[in-house]
Amino acid sequence: MRALARTFGALSALFALGSQALAQAVDSGPFNWQVNLQEAASEVAQYVDWFAWYTLAIMLAVCVFVFGLMAWCAVRFNAKRNPEPARFAHNTTVEVLWTVLPVLILVLIAVPSFRLLYGQFDPSKIYSEYNPETDKFLTVKVTGHQWYWGYEYGVDDDSKSNGITDEISFQAFMIPDEDLPENGLRNLSVDNPVVVPVDTFVRVQVTSADVIHSFAMPPFGIKIDAVPGRLNETYFKANREGLFYGQCSELCGKDHAFMPIAMRVVSKDQFQQWASQASDDIEGANQSLAQAIQQEKQNNDDKVALR
Repeated sequence: MRALARTFGALSALFALGSQALAQAVDSGPFNWQVNLQEAASEVAQYVDWFAWYTLAIMLAVCVFVFGLMAWCAVRFNAKRNPEPARFAHNTTVEVLWTVLPVLILVLIAVPSFRLLYGQFDPSKIYSEYNPETDKFLTVKVTGHQWYWGYEYGVDDDSKSNGITDEISFQAFMIPDEDLPENGLRNLSVDNPVVVPVDTFVRVQVTSADVIHSFAMPPFGIKIDAVPGRLNETYFKANREGLFYGQCSELCGKDHAFMPIAMRVVSKDQFQQWASQASDDIEGANQSLAQAIQQEKQNNDDKVALR
């Protein structure tokens, strides 16, 4: 069984390499004519991407075997080659094999899928270095509305240790086409993106103020329902900086397609500076953050040019 697991793992790795060759290099977010999943920005999302190729490798192996067996039977046991049909009706060996092999295949799929399922809610299943005593979570409460998102940052001790100094709350609306900035993405860019620090565990608490929505951020491996009267919870830990996008993934009315999610991952210092200003002036904080990111990018470009 270990040999089978290694074989399917190797096949999935080959397919993953193929997907990377097809995908063009992007800073973050989706791009035109994208074939595969958005580039992962957390270990959970990386596991999701790996598991997708792993299961595809198993599916292809099963399909090749079944169609190959059908073709062999059609050639080997056709009426021309066998004018006298066989009279047997059972074969114990074959019946055992077609029962045991599917069970083994299901086990090969179930073991990593259960790890992923539990790991989406328990960091210790994915992050070997996770320590519940020392790792402090930044809490962000997300509320779905028809048809926009509302965000509130927690003011608990763990959130304060990550840079929150006062209550921060705002709403995020999709930017219409006529107001879309030059580097904006149609139906994805919002006026107030969520800002979180890199390499920090972020607790996401999700609810709804009206109908059922679904908060989905593929780059972080997040998809969780927003249900009125219920507070669902998940988490993520972004491993790189950038601007990442998601959308509502539950039909919620006429403007369901226009409920995008944008999250900007920044350095811990930049997040603390943003948080200190965002409680009083969210627009000014976003503008200052954009300027700081642009200045940092310019400095990095100048360093590369000097080499």
